[in-house]
Order: sequence, then structure tokens, then C-alpha cells
Amino acid sequence: MFTRIEINPKKMGGKAVIKGTRIPVYFILELLANGWSIEEILENYPQLKKEDIYEAIRYASMILKEEEYIEISS
Repeated sequence: MFTRIEINPKKMGGKAVIKGTRIPVYFILELLANGWSIEEILENYPQLKKEDIYEAIRYASMILKEEEYIEISS
């Protein structure tokens, strides 16, 4: 289902990373959440491809669909 993401307990503590890199999915999402464009990410991390970023977003979406309800206090 996800060909560009790998999870290996020996890499980044088992966090989901872009295959062939040590760039975690959560890091890509943090960059996007902080206003970075896909183009800026690709310029600063040339080992990434646009498809890597899209797959990171799809992976996070799948994880959140499976997540149980947790109340967030304000």
C-alpha cells in the first residue's frame, strides 16, 4: 500500500520514514504545518521527491482514521 515509507525498529526508533532516508513522516508534516510549501521542502531536502510528500500525507491520514478519540483540553 505504501511503497515510499518504511518502518524499521533500527531507524529513528521505529518511526515511519521515507524509504532510503532518515526523514520521518512526522517531520514532513511539521514542515507543512509550519507553512512550508512542497517546493520549499524539495529545495531543502533534495533527496525527497514530490511523491514522498504526498505519500507521507496519505500515511498520516490513514493512521488518523484508525486513531481512537482523545479529548484535547483547551
